[in-house]
Amino acid sequence: MSSEPQAKRTKMSALDQLKQFSTVVADTGDFEAMKSYKPTDATTNPSLILSAAGMEQYQHILDKAIKYGKECGGTIEEQLGEILDMLSVLFGCEILKIIPGRVSVEVDARLSFDKDAMMAKAIKLITMFAEYGVKKERILIKLASTWEGIQAAKELEKKHGIQCNLTLLFSLYQAIACAEANVTLISPFVGRILDWYVEHTKITYEAKDDPGVLSVMRVFNYYKKFGYKTQVMGASFRNTGEIRELAGCDLLTISPKLLQELANSEQPLKKALDAKTAAQYDIEKISLNEAQFRWHLNEDQMATDKLSDGIRKFAADTRKLESLIKAMLAKK
Repeated sequence: MSSEPQAKRTKMSALDQLKQFSTVVADTGDFEAMKSYKPTDATTNPSLILSAAGMEQYQHILDKAIKYGKECGGTIEEQLGEILDMLSVLFGCEILKIIPGRVSVEVDARLSFDKDAMMAKAIKLITMFAEYGVKKERILIKLASTWEGIQAAKELEKKHGIQCNLTLLFSLYQAIACAEANVTLISPFVGRILDWYVEHTKITYEAKDDPGVLSVMRVFNYYKKFGYKTQVMGASFRNTGEIRELAGCDLLTISPKLLQELANSEQPLKKALDAKTAAQYDIEKISLNEAQFRWHLNEDQMATDKLSDGIRKFAADTRKLESLIKAMLAKK
């Protein structure tokens, strides 16, 4: 009798095994992928929306957003702003029809150093979602992990009850500032950290020695040691080995390609991160003010490089999306 359950367990896919230890989030704007892999949450960003906007099956969403923007009136630039906001809301609403949890919606990366502008945009997006009957509890507002982004999130959480997901996070010091600000969620970028180290060291890393994996482990253990409520969502994975090494992380956001690999694998997957174990580690607590945050970030070349690079890339994709919409406006 005892061997039968064991046999059944070995036939469970790696993805189903992972779901026992971590909340799985779909890192995609593709609705069909979400239906296939049944994640709890989903996340979007300008790159994902740009990709989806070019697909025929999502043309009706783009058309609806453009119609809304034109009806708002104003200059072309003002219409573009309204269209982009509505695109985020419409994609978010469609995603929430598929998943049981929350969707992360990104604030324009070009606002990453303007606290007040980020807060205003976040409040506007939440208001727009409410007009479609979506409660704010199902939305995570994504902000870049700049000092200004973290302070915007702090006020949004405390004064407005708006949950935030701090993205483009590459260092422990960014993570500590987020936890001290009581933000809901952080998204450390595993793969982008690996990319930087591979480029600068020319070393091929095994998953257990992957600098991105080790960075997330350090953040997870620090949070659990000191009882922070902020959750850790590993993001930007390059391979399933990284994911396996972080099984047990609060959440993991995974691309369709890697979700497929995990779904097709029956290789046993073990819990790698554990809050109870982390609580026993001998870790020194760090406190940060703005000057200390900026200094430590400046001292970390990788984190500084990847934060600025990430903001530039998201901003570039937003501009590409704007160009696509402008071309459509010109035809109509």
